[in-house]
Amino acid sequence: MNSAPIVTEVAIIGAGPAGLFQVFELGLLGIKCCVLDSLANPGGQCSELYPEKPIYDIPALPVCGAQELVDRLLEQIKPFGAELHMGQEAVSVQKQDSGRFLVTTGRGTVFDAGAIIIAGGVGSFQPRQLGVEGAAEFQDRQIHYKVRSAADFHGRRLVIFGGGDSALDWTMDLAPKAQSLTLVHRRAEFRGAPASVARVRELEAAGKVRFIEGLAESLQVADGLINGVTIKGADGQLHPVEADQLLVFFGLAPKLGPIAEWGLELDKRAIKVDTEQFQSNIPGIFAVGDINTYPGKKKLILSGFHEAALAAFGVQKYLYPAKKQFLQYTTTSPAMQKRLGVAGS
Repeated sequence: MNSAPIVTEVAIIGAGPAGLFQVFELGLLGIKCCVLDSLANPGGQCSELYPEKPIYDIPALPVCGAQELVDRLLEQIKPFGAELHMGQEAVSVQKQDSGRFLVTTGRGTVFDAGAIIIAGGVGSFQPRQLGVEGAAEFQDRQIHYKVRSAADFHGRRLVIFGGGDSALDWTMDLAPKAQSLTLVHRRAEFRGAPASVARVRELEAAGKVRFIEGLAESLQVADGLINGVTIKGADGQLHPVEADQLLVFFGLAPKLGPIAEWGLELDKRAIKVDTEQFQSNIPGIFAVGDINTYPGKKKLILSGFHEAALAAFGVQKYLYPAKKQFLQYTTTSPAMQKRLGVAGS
């Protein structure tokens, strides 16, 4: 526990892509910040849920791995020296008479910030678990809720659970490389993209994928290791399936967590903001990325980047109302180039 508050111009809550790019946009304006996140590493959902998945809609990058995007953002913000406080969940926010905020984390760290930008994605989240006896014992060993390295599953007997895009994407990716692959979903219909559904059906017809409509009934364990899983089919029959590794993609159970208690105006678990500066109903608290909502909101990474740019100007106006604002360009502004460490290049 810190004995004195960490004083900063801005506290950014959330270290996903929007939160990291927010550091950059504030840095261009000469505003210092600290970033805190409940997760152990920066990157948010990109790093936690799909680090190896390709992203195709980042401007000027035709294809970019999710973790690669995070790594690029971390490299981009290096000139601004922002402190990253990971494994620190913000549990309370108190506005002081001075207009500044005290942000306290679950570990007792206190930040004294002039403004707050919430970039918390969907809030705190946990993957929905496989509901069979003994599953928790094998989590991250033989039962996985995310894929960190696809190569770990090559040549293995796999069972994938789920009917959304993640389950279908990993089925398509791993089917040619696995010793065997069984896809299990509680319904015959899938929630994923039609093209993905069609491709998985092709793999099933070619004998590359076995599909079972049903639910996990029990694990088959021998000598302390999973060697199979029993599926209860929609017809009521039990289907034993040999397996070394189980991949479970039932989605997330998102929760706003402590944010819901901070007096912010919410709409369906998202923070309502204006579209000029992405400020909430509490002056000095802004929100960018998937955590916010406004008319026409689209939950895209590139939308979060746009919001971060405008929020930075909103924060500058809030912190320094007497300062005249004008738009500068990194290609021509000596001040911005100095902040980026490229002056004179």
